[in-house]
Amino acid sequence: MQITRQAEYAVRTLMELARIPPGELMSTRKISENQEIPEVFLKKTIQLLDRAGLVATRRGKEGGVRLSVAPEDITIADVLKVIEGEVALNPCLSGKNYCKREETCPVRKILGRAQEAMLAELGKETFADLVKGNALVEE
Repeated sequence: MQITRQAEYAVRTLMELARIPPGELMSTRKISENQEIPEVFLKKTIQLLDRAGLVATRRGKEGGVRLSVAPEDITIADVLKVIEGEVALNPCLSGKNYCKREETCPVRKILGRAQEAMLAELGKETFADLVKGNALVEE
């Protein structure tokens, strides 16, 4: 599995918004400049985050984007689910009866454990941790 560019943009956008005081708005132009995200792609990404309830937007001269959920309550795993939908290392883990050998396949079981570990790791730290530099980094 490779994280899409849009998921990367979403993570970077939320990190930018997590740095500003709660309730304060930031323009899409400012986010675009600070994070070097093309504005056209940023707007599409913000629409998805808005629909998911992670950000709120206001149009107009005094408009912008803000977090609608506290950064302490958002993880990278949450963002991936919003942008990517069902996160699966392999189609057999998507829960869509991809293969008739799902119940007995030893490879599927290993991939399932790997997927669970990956999602658990991505769900450990919040955006508040990330922007404060408190994310656990183990080598």
